[in-house]
Amino acid sequence: MGHGGGGALSAELVRHLFLPAFGTEGDRLSDSARFTLGGARLAFSTDSFVVRPLFFPGGSIGDLAVNGTVNDLAMSGASPAYLSCAAVLEEGVEMSVVARIAEAMGEAARRAGVSVVTGDTKVVEAGHGDGVYLNTAGVGLVPDGVDLRPERVVPGDVVLVSGAIGLHGVAIMSVREGLEFGVEVASDCAPLAGLVQAMLAVTGDLHVLRDPTRGGVAAALNEIAASSGTGVVLHERALPVPDPVANACAVLGLDPLYVANEGKLVAFVPRQHAEAVLAAMRAHPLGAEAAVVGEVVADHPGMVVARTGFGGTRVVDLPLGEQLPRIC
Repeated sequence: MGHGGGGALSAELVRHLFLPAFGTEGDRLSDSARFTLGGARLAFSTDSFVVRPLFFPGGSIGDLAVNGTVNDLAMSGASPAYLSCAAVLEEGVEMSVVARIAEAMGEAARRAGVSVVTGDTKVVEAGHGDGVYLNTAGVGLVPDGVDLRPERVVPGDVVLVSGAIGLHGVAIMSVREGLEFGVEVASDCAPLAGLVQAMLAVTGDLHVLRDPTRGGVAAALNEIAASSGTGVVLHERALPVPDPVANACAVLGLDPLYVANEGKLVAFVPRQHAEAVLAAMRAHPLGAEAAVVGEVVADHPGMVVARTGFGGTRVVDLPLGEQLPRIC
């Protein structure tokens, strides 16, 4: 299970097993592949969704399948256009459940401005699945002049987060385990391409974007720090952690930095553009709670540290696996 959690074990599996087998270069691994085809700059991404339960406050596996792939494309600066959908159905799952999921996917695609244009269906025997698994792949166009990759991060860059963190993981755990935290916590599942376009309208010189899903903000920051050879300093008090998430994490013994999100992004922005980009984010419905949460430094390359409210610092490591399994 740890190898599927988006942390150090996942990275090890990809780099030391899959990449050598495929003969693929791994230096520029990101949320989507970027390449030129017929003169067009394209982004291409694929993702599988095995979340349990299939429906949760704020969304469903159908919403996740669309928004997850749309967001992976958006993190490359692409305008998502087309998706595929492959569904693996377990024998015995009710057709009404499959219909609800399909309808959720269609509505999510319309909201995101993409079309689901091809797909596949397979059925496995009862007991060999978990109701419904989905895979989506997507393609989008990358505008000229946009170059989002960790290698562009330099000391002095400002780290922005688009809003409250930890909502998706806590929402899944609340319904999976029947936990109550005094107020319903809903997933933040949402398509981020519009927010990214608003940011790029300010400047095409954003350095890197990442949606902090499995492994949370901590995993995203560690991956970027390692790829760029720089250090990241987080200001813990500036992190937008909503009270229900903080309370739930306190009860469960979790750190909000490691809890998954499905409708947030982390941005590394040149300091001279940070104020204008932050204003553009806050003017967008999905970035209204955007905040400056840290900065890039030359010290401790490849390491993320957090300055606590008490004046100390702590190391924010890359998680080994995942605190909450099966959240997407």
